[in-house]
Amino acid sequence: MTPQIQKLVIWGGFFFVILLICFSGCGSYNNMVTKDENVSAQWHNVEVAYQRRMDLIPNLVNTVQGYANFEKSTIVAVTEARASVGQVKIDPSHLDEASLKNFQQAQGNLGSALSRLLVVAEKYPELKANTNFLDLQTQLEGTENRIAEQRREFNLAAQDLNTYIRTFPRNIWAGLFGIQKRAYFESDEAAAKAPTVKFDTK
Repeated sequence: MTPQIQKLVIWGGFFFVILLICFSGCGSYNNMVTKDENVSAQWHNVEVAYQRRMDLIPNLVNTVQGYANFEKSTIVAVTEARASVGQVKIDPSHLDEASLKNFQQAQGNLGSALSRLLVVAEKYPELKANTNFLDLQTQLEGTENRIAEQRREFNLAAQDLNTYIRTFPRNIWAGLFGIQKRAYFESDEAAAKAPTVKFDTK
């Protein structure tokens, strides 16, 4: 093999490796973007489900306020917890453990306040028979189920992205492209779910 041919082989091999690296980087980047966008989309679904619960609360509060001697502290707790949730802002592209923990804590406090309100409502026979209240209770129960489902879907999407970017050589590309690991919702979903209270309307 002549020196000229040897040079051509070396340069050909060099360019082949470069092409492989480029194709690997482009393919990994496109997949990362797709998975990252899926996480953001699932986060949007989570927010929609939680917003549905937020939207039900004013009607729920107005309904129970119409009954004499209903515990004012319970209503205040729900109202304040709802306001606290509204102050928590999340950037879906930077869902780290700290920000998600703050979000969960605020939503958990609201869930607990709603739970107390429903328990107190058992003391009011007229309220338990109120059609509007019963309808709101049904909607709230359905909303909590949607919240749990959307949290689960978000965790699956985040796990898919996190697993993908941790494998070699994708972990290198993820670092170069700034694709970051996403945090998960804690496994104990009951912390953000108001328990179902069944009223005996007899």
